[in-house]
Amino acid sequence: MTDTRLIHTVGAGAMEWLWAHRDGFRLEPHAEPEVAFLERFKPVGELALICAVLFREGVAGSRQAELARRLIDHTWRDVLDGGRMLVRGQRTEPLSPIPFEVYLPFRELGYSQPEVERAAVLNHRLSGWHALEAVPNRRLGLCAFQRRFGLTSRLPESEALRATWLARTPEPWTVEGHIAYDITHCVFHLTDWGENPGGLPPDIAGYLDTRLPVWIDDWLDLKHWDLLGELLVVDACLPRPTLDESAWQAFAAAQRPDGAMPAIRTMPEGDEQAVFDIVYHSTLVAAFASVLATSRALTELARAS
Repeated sequence: MTDTRLIHTVGAGAMEWLWAHRDGFRLEPHAEPEVAFLERFKPVGELALICAVLFREGVAGSRQAELARRLIDHTWRDVLDGGRMLVRGQRTEPLSPIPFEVYLPFRELGYSQPEVERAAVLNHRLSGWHALEAVPNRRLGLCAFQRRFGLTSRLPESEALRATWLARTPEPWTVEGHIAYDITHCVFHLTDWGENPGGLPPDIAGYLDTRLPVWIDDWLDLKHWDLLGELLVVDACLPRPTLDESAWQAFAAAQRPDGAMPAIRTMPEGDEQAVFDIVYHSTLVAAFASVLATSRALTELARAS
């Protein structure tokens, strides 16, 4: 089994970098409506999700947990203006699910913006919201988010799952870039971001048990750290995670001394915001993979004692 200290250190470093570069999460309120403005919500929502996982698992050190709480407070207060920017985003594109998706993890962490909640309830009643076209794994995610909010999706999650690539367990060698991300996010939604490994149907769990080690090796060879990190998360979401030692050692070695995780091969150079936009996701994924794998490793140690 991989050294738990090594796994934990990856996440601790990632949180340090994210805190040091917190200004990179800023929105662009003067950008073109319906495009760039809403697009800038994505990093904020992903940050909230990963911080929620960190608090939920309870295995972060005190410094890591403190930085996560400060990041969440900063993004809610200074980036989202207490949720008012989410209201503005909803008014900019009334049927967009993005403000709702970004809001949900904040709500689960104790933050509140009643107008966003009212918009979510209203949109849920509209046929147009459910008719919005989405790729299958994204539709599955929207169903899961509605459930977590307390709404019943018109499309059952089991039916949304059947349309995904992963549910059909196709030939493993057909996996490439975007399909690999479809797989990882499907697992995230099915397990509520690692909270419920039992959410994976047995046939899908069995498929991943046999195929995941090969995919991890493939993306490790390509030094695609962003996708490798997501696959390490998938491993930690399985009922019997492997916590692949060689993959974790390579992943940790790729991390920069300041905690940043390159997306592919090495760190880019250039404008600070441009670099942030390239590596914030891979660094968030590093924190996500670290906290889940640390939690699973400690669970295995407890079982062995």
